[in-house]
Amino acid sequence: MAGKADMVTRIHELTNITKTDVAMVYDEIFSQIGESLAGGEKVSVPNFGTFLVSERAARQGRNPATGATIQIAASKTARFKASKNLKTQL
Repeated sequence: MAGKADMVTRIHELTNITKTDVAMVYDEIFSQIGESLAGGEKVSVPNFGTFLVSERAARQGRNPATGATIQIAASKTARFKASKNLKTQL
């Protein structure tokens, strides 16, 4: 499975739920994960893993083209930590 269409088709085949309904649920799941992360919450999916927000401190960097020192602003990013069950599957 590479993408949304593949996952929607596979779930449709396994459950006989319409592809439209599966796609709406798929979209809503990831929308809710995004909203929770935006609110600073972590999201745990049992037997899969945990999505969380990681903060990066401001730091100095270098422009690779000129070598000049630049200031890189603090930022937030989404992180994923695989569960033990997922790691075992891999």
